[in-house]
Parts: sequence; C-alpha cells; structure tokens
Amino acid sequence: MTMLDTEKADPASSRATVMKEKIRRWWAEAPMTYGETHGTTEYHLPDGSVETVEIGTRRFFELADQRFYSWNTPLHQPDGPFSAIFDYKRFEGKRVLEIGCGMGCMAMNWAQRGALVTAVDLNPTSVSQTKLRFKQFGLDGDIRESDGESLPFEDESFDYVYSWGVLHHTPGTREALAEVYRVLKPGGQFGLMLYHRNSFLYRYTIAWVEGFVNMESRFLSPLELASRYSDGAREDGNPHTWPVTKREVRRDLVSQFGGVDIKVLGTDVPVILNVWLPRLAEKLLPLSWQKAMARRFGWSLWITGGKSL
Repeated sequence: MTMLDTEKADPASSRATVMKEKIRRWWAEAPMTYGETHGTTEYHLPDGSVETVEIGTRRFFELADQRFYSWNTPLHQPDGPFSAIFDYKRFEGKRVLEIGCGMGCMAMNWAQRGALVTAVDLNPTSVSQTKLRFKQFGLDGDIRESDGESLPFEDESFDYVYSWGVLHHTPGTREALAEVYRVLKPGGQFGLMLYHRNSFLYRYTIAWVEGFVNMESRFLSPLELASRYSDGAREDGNPHTWPVTKREVRRDLVSQFGGVDIKVLGTDVPVILNVWLPRLAEKLLPLSWQKAMARRFGWSLWITGGKSL
C-alpha cells in the first residue's frame, strides 16, 4: 500500500501522524528552557543582570530550575519542590514514570528522593538534555524517547505515573490517558496537569483579547487560537495546544480511574489581574479574593486519581 493509499484509507490517522511529527520537531527546536524567550537560554537574574548559558551545562539546569520553581512557589514545601502535590516519601523505592520529561527537572526531584525513575518524551532534545542532567547530578534513571500515546512498557509496570503540562499538546490526549491506565499497577496513583479552558488566561487573554478584540478568531479556529497564544506565543505559538474543562476531564479522559480529584492551580492569576489593572489589583483586591479567584480561574488543572485493586 502506498502512502497515498494509506491517506485515503485513513485520512484522520494520517493527519494525526503529520501533526505528531510537527509537534515533535517544534519542541525539539524550541524546548522548554524557561528562558526569557521560549526555547532560549537567556535569564534575567534577581540583581538585574542577564546571563546567557550553554544548554546542557549544570548552570543551565540551575537557572532553568530557578525560573520553573518561581512560577510554582505555592507547590513547594519542606519535603522538596512540588511536595505539595507529590508524595515523595510514599513512592520511595517505587517505580515512577514521567510522561513528557522536558528538561528533566521533575524527574530529577523524584530520583533525588529515592524513586526508581523512568522518564519519556516525544522529542530527542528533551531526552538528551534529561540524560545530561542525570549524569551531571549523579542520578540513575531510565530516560527514553517515546510517544505517550504508545508507551513501550508492559501492563501494570508503575506505582505512580505523572505528566506536567504535556498531554494537552498531543492530538491523542484520550489515548495517552488510556496508556497511563494500562501501565499503572492496581492500587497505583497518577497525577496530571492540563491547561484549563475556563481560566482567565484562556477566556480573557486568548479568546477575548486575541480572538475577539484583535479579530484573530476570524482566521483561526479555537484550537489554532489556543496553540498560537499559549506556549511560544511570542514566537507565533506551537503546533497543538488544547486546554480542557473539568467536565471534559471527568467525562472523556479519566472515567476509568477511581478517586479522581481536580484542583485548579492559579499562580498565573495575580499576573493577569495586574494586566487588567496595573498595580491596582493587589491594592484593590484582598488577598483572600485573589486566592479564591486563583482556585477557580487558574491556568492549570491538577488531576489525581488511581487504579483500583
């Protein structure tokens, strides 16, 4: 069967394959470095200076991590970065899988706290950088290039599976969650961060300002609009980003899991409020109001649950 015959036989599958390759190439060429510009390694330091480093060096990982951690300050507790959402002690000595490892920061934290870490990513840059990180920090881990929609692991292989800000970038989010369920051991747990469509960032910044006020929705579909103005927005966006709602998560993505809980993480909300009312939001809105708005209209959904015994 020729390529043309394949496309005629299953055009939807062919389109998904083409899109997946675009996603793979885009993130390989513009990895999540947390630099001042997406994909670069220039960082503004607290003293006002600017430092540009070589990707893959220890200094690069340190600066990228500082920036990443600063965006998620409320999630850090004495047990370590992100210990408000990750139970490191519970999974010490257990098999933990990360889907979409990026530059390897989260995988590193798990490995440093005794987990048996496996990390996968669709693009080779993330895999090579995560391997470099583990080597430089003296850590052990199984780091592989793999598609989250077709994981190369046996059924019921992992005690904990998580993914942070990745699976909204694939056209097969449902298929990826089916894989999470397959490789999770009975009694195992999962954690998943997906972008939130009912958020200030999407409803105001993307749909209202860019879509309506700037009339971008006349030329772009909702999916194209979300992709254009989310990750890499200053560089004309990325190939595929589709934020979800709580209802869609429960109905379409995690119905096979038990004990599902969904929290809204809103560290972005104060920034957006100050865009609306520069310097005034923090003065006019009590902190309790800002926190309440963050819990409802934040950009990130943190979804947890497990596989029944």
